[in-house]
Amino acid sequence: MFSRASSLRIAFCAIAILLASVAHATERIKDLASIGGVRNNQLVGYGLVVGLDGSGDQTTQTPFTVQSIINMLGNMGVTMPPGTNLQLKNVAAVMVTANLPPFARPGQQIDITVSSIGNAKSLRGGTLVFTPLKGADGQVYAMAQGNVVVGGAGAQAAGSAQTINHLAAGRIPGGATVERSVPTALGDGDVVTLQLHDFDFGTARRVVDAINRATASGAAQALDGRTIEVRAPLDNSDRVAFLGMLENLTVTPEQQVAKVIVNSRTGSVVMNQRVTLQNVAVAHGNLTVRIGIDPLVSQPAPFSRGETVVTARGEVDIEQGQGSLINIAAGASLADVVNALNSIGATPMDLVSILQAMRAAGSLRAELEVI
Repeated sequence: MFSRASSLRIAFCAIAILLASVAHATERIKDLASIGGVRNNQLVGYGLVVGLDGSGDQTTQTPFTVQSIINMLGNMGVTMPPGTNLQLKNVAAVMVTANLPPFARPGQQIDITVSSIGNAKSLRGGTLVFTPLKGADGQVYAMAQGNVVVGGAGAQAAGSAQTINHLAAGRIPGGATVERSVPTALGDGDVVTLQLHDFDFGTARRVVDAINRATASGAAQALDGRTIEVRAPLDNSDRVAFLGMLENLTVTPEQQVAKVIVNSRTGSVVMNQRVTLQNVAVAHGNLTVRIGIDPLVSQPAPFSRGETVVTARGEVDIEQGQGSLINIAAGASLADVVNALNSIGATPMDLVSILQAMRAAGSLRAELEVI
């Protein structure tokens, strides 16, 4: 028999386990949705990386690198004589990209990515010179400069080369300084818009219910399966506090839609845990066709005045692999689906055809998306 204290401890443990499972099933609104108008802005610029150890662009094949150097030197007061043939090995033309986060202010620093657009072998050890970064409207929003960090290494000698990771692109942490801010409005008037990351009517309804329970009734309403409007305070300080409270509300989202993603180029197949099957029988076999040509030399007899000719003998071999019929019971789980397909020896490329056929037969209870 359990004592009263032991029974209470067991009850508390059971409640703790139950609460932990419920908490694990819930997600914050900030993980499910974003605030309308609060977004990143892409920046791009063209620049030069200098100081390379002979691994820069070959100027005979990348004339834009030479032109950029001449223009840069001209802006610094250095005039090149007409017809000068520059043979540069330590310079590479690059594209510089960055994301300008919302509410970024002048003086803040952001990370940038530097990518070679010529035939430079490596950007390792290079320095990006003063490069303006422009937005979609053509305005300059940041200026970039700094030492390029390349996460790789390479060496070559006597026709042999060894490369680790990718050397034609690198990053500069904090390599750009924001010069212009992008106006970001937190809603229109007294309304703030929440946009769900995934389209789902059930999740939108649950988000609305959670907001209305935490605020005045009717403060939130769903416009569709992705967009939710919320009445918010007009004062900026109160609105920021209000949005901070909304983002930390927890919601249990609807169960995800059963989906199978197939990459037809690489053969990758990804299924979520909601995928199930109806009763189906699958047979799989490999058909291999080999065609070979062997050259034969026909040598004439001595003094026959014949000519030596080369003929070809073709050989065709068709091999049919052994295929077995596998029965998969209805209501199978994801593990059952994987085990059944592995049991018939299906490769990732074979799975593309098998899953498409199962979907056409009506046995695959999931959306099949081919990318």
